[in-house]
Amino acid sequence: MIAIRAARPADAAELVRLRRVMFEAMHGRDRPGAWEVSAREAVVRLLTGPEGRLGAFVVDGDEPGAPHLAACAVGSVEERLPAPGHPSGRFGFVFNVCTDPRYRGRGYARALTEALLDWFAGQGVTRVDLHATPDAEHLYRSLGFAEHSRALSLDVSGRGG
Repeated sequence: MIAIRAARPADAAELVRLRRVMFEAMHGRDRPGAWEVSAREAVVRLLTGPEGRLGAFVVDGDEPGAPHLAACAVGSVEERLPAPGHPSGRFGFVFNVCTDPRYRGRGYARALTEALLDWFAGQGVTRVDLHATPDAEHLYRSLGFAEHSRALSLDVSGRGG
């Protein structure tokens, strides 16, 4: 049995550490920076806010000298205009599933993702999206995820306003 719990604001630094581990696995290099301070502040704000837009579930580490959290799954609820297949207009996005390398292979990612999916269902979410690395794609497909569209994106951070 895997002991899963909802993340608390006090877990913010560890959630950001695991996010950094995820980025390192995705891009092959560590990318520390000022984003970590903003991310910690956002975790605290979103976990304590009344809107309940952030779902975060964790497994505590149990090895001496190891990090506090072994793994996490984090996602958010976004409200869009309702549509025929999505009458609530509530969509979920999974943006951080990560297991510390010391704890991999124990089923934590699957169990945490299932807990997050249950949370989404309880929030009235009708569709959940995520971006998967090639290594994790099999996990998400086994949970029922499938390709649904061809998305385009644009970084607007450099546009004047």
